[in-house]
Amino acid sequence: MKNIQIVKYTDKYREALLVVWEQSVLATHDFLNPSDFQDIKELVQSIDFNAFEVCCMLENSKVIGFIGVVDRKVEMLFLSPEYLGKGLGKKLLDFAVSKLNADKVDVNEQNTKAVAFYQKYGFKAYERTDKDDQGRDYPLLRMKL
Repeated sequence: MKNIQIVKYTDKYREALLVVWEQSVLATHDFLNPSDFQDIKELVQSIDFNAFEVCCMLENSKVIGFIGVVDRKVEMLFLSPEYLGKGLGKKLLDFAVSKLNADKVDVNEQNTKAVAFYQKYGFKAYERTDKDDQGRDYPLLRMKL
């Protein structure tokens, strides 16, 4: 993994970020039903990524992942599927913890790889919800370092 850098989001990365989000979710969130996926996709497409701390991971100036933090909580961490399992998620999380003071995250309980990733990093679940923040039937684990 050469030429990897983490940079502050600007609108020039928006389209690439949305592509990474979609590919990542399709590869990792197999528990989502298709209509919920479409609803969530529309929601994500409406986000103003300038409104909170978003940083993009670039390889040779191509967006391969990103992380977003609001009030010390990781709200989004996504990588292009071909970059999963290579230590880059940990690198993004290290950045968020050390530079953005992140110490909390909500994870879909059914996303068992993500739950294991955060647990291995040192996050512990302190609360479980029956539904996600939009009221859909996807339980969340609220975790903190």
